[in-house]
Amino acid sequence: MIIFNTILSRFGEQGEKTGWTYILLPEDIVQKLKPGNRKSFRVSGLLDKYPLKQVALIPMGDGSFIMPINANMRKAIGKRKGAMVKLSVEADEKPLELNRDLMECLEDDPEAKAFFFSLPPSHRNYFSKWVEVIKSPQGREGRIADVVNAMTRKLSFPEMLRSRKTLRGEK
Repeated sequence: MIIFNTILSRFGEQGEKTGWTYILLPEDIVQKLKPGNRKSFRVSGLLDKYPLKQVALIPMGDGSFIMPINANMRKAIGKRKGAMVKLSVEADEKPLELNRDLMECLEDDPEAKAFFFSLPPSHRNYFSKWVEVIKSPQGREGRIADVVNAMTRKLSFPEMLRSRKTLRGEK
């Protein structure tokens, strides 16, 4: 387990990462977690006292990695950009569990299921987590329907999100 204090940062203009809150993990820390690794991987542990389970670390190309800190994490720890946090993590090699309800619905549509499982594991995880984060049953049902529809249409995650905005008349 690696334990260290660090500061929450936030991207300004950074393409698709614009506005993300994150923690920077320097190369020496990452090499202690997963020696020789240069690809995205998952960690579990604690952010202050907030439990982390299978959170992705994303390579930045220079040997360092970032850990995106989503709104739920920020609310749980009550901190924002510039705040000091304590990170206690270890590499988590367990496969990410996909949302059960989504998997059940994909069973009913072999074409959608086939496309879903043709995607890289990280992309399948995007879809699954997008369904998982919604707490209301109605919200989850709607998102599951959107994912199955996207799989039938062979859309990537960003394409699905753009398609949803177009259907709703959003910009």
